[in-house]
Amino acid sequence: MSKTMRKMWRATVGGLVLVATSVSTMTPDAWAQFAAPGSQISSKQPVTFQADRIDYDQKSNIVTLIGHVQAWQAGHVLFADRLLYDRNTNIADAIGHVVLISPDGQIVYSNYAELSRDMSNGIMSQMNVTLPLNAKLAANGARRTEGKLNELTRAVYTACDVCLKHPENAPLWQIHARTATQDLQHHMIEYKDAVMEIYGVPILWLPYFSHPDPSAKRQSGLLTPSIGVNSHLGGFAEIPYYWVIDNQSDAIITPILSTKDYAALDVKYRRDFNFGTVNLNPSAGLDQGRMQGAIFANGLFDLNNTWRAGFNFQRASSVSYLNDYSILPNVNELESTLYIEGFGQGSYARLDTSFYQGLVASVSDSQLPVVLPYGQYSYSGQPDAWGGNLSLGANAFNILRTTGTNTRRAAFSTDYKTPFQDSLGGLWSTDLHIDAAGYSASNLNDFPNFATRDSSNTARALPQVALNYRWPLMNDAGRLGSQLIEPIVQVIGAPNMGNNVNKTGIPNEDSDDFQFTDANLFGFNKYPGIDRLESGMRANLGLHTEWLLNNGSTIDSLVGQSYRTHKDTTFPDGSGLEDNVSDIVARISYTPTSWLDLTYRTRFSHVNLQDRFIDAFATAGAPILRVSAGYLYSATNPYYYYDGSTPPASYYIPRNEITLGLSTTYKAWTLNTFLQRNIQTGQMDSTSVDGMWQNDCLALDLSFNRRDTSVAGDNGSTTVLFRVTFKTIGGIGFNAL
Repeated sequence: MSKTMRKMWRATVGGLVLVATSVSTMTPDAWAQFAAPGSQISSKQPVTFQADRIDYDQKSNIVTLIGHVQAWQAGHVLFADRLLYDRNTNIADAIGHVVLISPDGQIVYSNYAELSRDMSNGIMSQMNVTLPLNAKLAANGARRTEGKLNELTRAVYTACDVCLKHPENAPLWQIHARTATQDLQHHMIEYKDAVMEIYGVPILWLPYFSHPDPSAKRQSGLLTPSIGVNSHLGGFAEIPYYWVIDNQSDAIITPILSTKDYAALDVKYRRDFNFGTVNLNPSAGLDQGRMQGAIFANGLFDLNNTWRAGFNFQRASSVSYLNDYSILPNVNELESTLYIEGFGQGSYARLDTSFYQGLVASVSDSQLPVVLPYGQYSYSGQPDAWGGNLSLGANAFNILRTTGTNTRRAAFSTDYKTPFQDSLGGLWSTDLHIDAAGYSASNLNDFPNFATRDSSNTARALPQVALNYRWPLMNDAGRLGSQLIEPIVQVIGAPNMGNNVNKTGIPNEDSDDFQFTDANLFGFNKYPGIDRLESGMRANLGLHTEWLLNNGSTIDSLVGQSYRTHKDTTFPDGSGLEDNVSDIVARISYTPTSWLDLTYRTRFSHVNLQDRFIDAFATAGAPILRVSAGYLYSATNPYYYYDGSTPPASYYIPRNEITLGLSTTYKAWTLNTFLQRNIQTGQMDSTSVDGMWQNDCLALDLSFNRRDTSVAGDNGSTTVLFRVTFKTIGGIGFNAL
């Protein structure tokens, strides 16, 4: 027999397992292994006790345990200084430093507890409960019923830390209640005659109040309400309710009451399946004197290990409804899509259909396309024996418009690239590329092509070959770090093919919006799509430099230019690509330290070196204070250009704007600001300021947002939001628009 076993005596008294042992020689883990070896305690097993001394009075049938008392039964564990167990009534009185641990892990502290044999029923005095997320619940007295309910008198709840030096001081916030009920089964705490206190000062009285127990993962109940003022709605209040429908679905139901339009209802529903998810968000209400609404929905479903399908549906009665109720503000159009896509090793396939809804006068529904359908496939192979890599791409679409060009296209692209290296360290590669497409178009003389002909049925293929060369030269400058100088040359040979829609009959659906910068200096096509192709003999030249300093800072730059044997007048005026020699594009990035980053992109005329495009951005600082600034300039506005038509005057109005942001985080404080100003018009575009203070149990958030640009004919908007959030129970907020 071991030394520990020799210091222990064990006896069975009327169904009780009694053990006396020295605390220093037996740990609870060792005792648990001894008391119930190889089995789990159940309510049918006897209560197991452990203490420094055990007395049994046969006359009164009372067992007295003194000193470091521990008891186990039905998954409950009890600790106390002293315990009296009455075998006649199966009632145990625990006295002094009582600790009761429930099967779910909840810990209850008390000075005195009277418990039934299985510890699921009883009464306690001076009860304290520790909950997840640092929450604490205390009461003068408590009644425990079937291990499911704790009925409390003079209850106090908080999620704030209590001062260790002065525990008598009130925490930052707490809830005092005459009575409270802790529902352990449904994870709810309900209060009656409750008072919210801030540092012990009452600020709010509630006859009834409830919130989920912090241990609850999902629990039905009211969420944070919001009240405010809106120039269109007047005074309003939003009162969201969270509804747990079942283990796979839930919903947030939000009634919106206002003084001008009276009422609206917003519902957000989501459901999880074994193979996917669905989210639905319908809403409806009175706005500007008439019933309006919107519906948003999306879903994603796994069909098997390779294929999945999804959808995204967006529809609204008007842009004013979305803006007034802040459902989806500041949008010009809505897109809906249905798709199926597959993923393979090095390959991807997708088939989708899309349609759009215009929300403002400048976006006409009749000119918006319906894509029915759009299919695409891409493949990238593994390197072959020569190190070459083959990639393929194919797509087809059908675009329909009520007013405008209808286009059907089937296209195929292939690319084969082989790299090699010379004896001087130069990096070479040859690249063979082919784009082929067939078109059938009607209403070609309408938006957005404006051709001189009405319809077209045509096809074209453009084979191209490129020789690429890079020569990285590295210099080790000792304490000055190392420098990289890398000349880059790309020579492309291809037939000379035009892009003029009046000559080719090819509509333009994917190549309207583009900007010539260092990002697309190298490549077969500076257009973003293939409806317009760069062709003919040409060369792209650049010089890449990088300076790596020993202190970790870097300077990286690129400057380059394009040359062609012929002019391509189908590039937009002012794009920098109309002549035989292109504009000069450049970029420089400077990171002197971990707290400073500067990037400057530009394009300037090859004729007079006048700036035509600038995109500059800088960030500086540490988390305690970080500043960002940006500047954007473009001599033309590409959003007003349509291929085949003469650019309007608005196309030549420069885009010229600056942005400024500031953020700081210091202890409990956080501040973020952002400004955007249109230098061309001399007006602000937007302003936002957001400040927050938070500690372990409380968060205060104040934000201001101002939009000065017009949406749907309005005069801009202003939003002010203030929110107070109490950890574990929610919060309240106010906003004015």
